[in-house]
Amino acid sequence: MNKLTKIALLAVTLFWLTAPAWAEEAAAPATPSAPATEAAPGAEAAPGTAAKTPAAAPEKPGANALIFLGGAFGAGLIIIGAAYGIGKIGSAAVESMARQPEVAGNIQTAMIIAAALIEGVTFFGLIVCLLAEVLKG
Repeated sequence: MNKLTKIALLAVTLFWLTAPAWAEEAAAPATPSAPATEAAPGAEAAPGTAAKTPAAAPEKPGANALIFLGGAFGAGLIIIGAAYGIGKIGSAAVESMARQPEVAGNIQTAMIIAAALIEGVTFFGLIVCLLAEVLKG
């Protein structure tokens, strides 16, 4: 597979896994058994004729399970991306130090700064995912 196919496959997979989080539950239409009668303002209802109100449908216990999976999935992707980025930085830095040992100190400093920036962005992304999970519940 070429690179574009892999990216497209990853995008489709991400969309498929996160689609429940974007879905909105449609309200069930109320179907009362008898038409509701409205009383005039100030008038009392006759005994035995209470106004009919539609009952709310009970929510299933696992109905939103996939929605809560989105934050965990996002956090996992963040960690994988950060690990890949830091691994590439470390690999390139070690290779550069092996080729030019006289500038190893400068390369090491730049590598540490870049890795720290990636860690900061990773930490921010994890906080966003965790806050999304907390605020959903």
